[in-house]
Amino acid sequence: MYEPAARNTGTHSGHAGELLPIWHLDPGRALFVGPLGHNAPHAHSIPVYLAGLYAPFRLRITNGTWQSCRTAVIPAGLPYEFDVEGQPLAVLYLEPREAGAGALIPLVRAAREEAGALVGADGELTLIRDLYEARDGALWVDAALDSLLAYAKPRARRPLDPRVARAVASLASGLEDQVRVADAARAVGLSPSRFQHLFAREVGVPYRRFRVWQRLRCAIGSIAAGDSFTDAAHRAGFFDQAHFARAFRHTFGAPASPSLRKVRRA
Repeated sequence: MYEPAARNTGTHSGHAGELLPIWHLDPGRALFVGPLGHNAPHAHSIPVYLAGLYAPFRLRITNGTWQSCRTAVIPAGLPYEFDVEGQPLAVLYLEPREAGAGALIPLVRAAREEAGALVGADGELTLIRDLYEARDGALWVDAALDSLLAYAKPRARRPLDPRVARAVASLASGLEDQVRVADAARAVGLSPSRFQHLFAREVGVPYRRFRVWQRLRCAIGSIAAGDSFTDAAHRAGFFDQAHFARAFRHTFGAPASPSLRKVRRA
């Protein structure tokens, strides 16, 4: 596992409360680590790994019952909500070009299946907790995630259909190119209806929904780097800050400000 050369860490959850959240985005992954509250029902366009850094948290899948867990893997498109009551939570998002949800499963231990999700009483916590407690943690997120996923990814990789992979790469490389369904379908030689069916089967959510996620990624990355909410929203293709705010709340089940207003800079 990766170990930073010299890190200044807290020793328990009381110290963690003094730390700003971390938002990290790279081409294949995104990671949020920080205190959260109740996030209303929402669903992501890619699979996610949830980990309560210091204590279990409450989780509900679709319209099921509330349950206590320490870790979970939520597939793309599956609605869920959680309540961590102000405690730090790690949320790792895995892009389809990186690997599928199978790469996250080994991070969960003492697990059970719950309405399509994997819910665990334990899991991989130490590395992300060290990352959060390190004052310079934002500087070594890449190496930490490489280490976290090194074992699972080679065993979990399922290549995307090449046509879908091209559409995903196009969205990731330029938000202004081929963003419409008809344009994306034409670029890979499919009818719009066939393309939408294939994309949803391969990625887990419709193309339009995944396109919004890519715009959100762009805006979040810009804000985490220091841009204003308004500038970041325009750069990502949203009409204005309010449009971005609505998309963020719909996607994450909570407003953008608590997790993005103050973050640690790399």
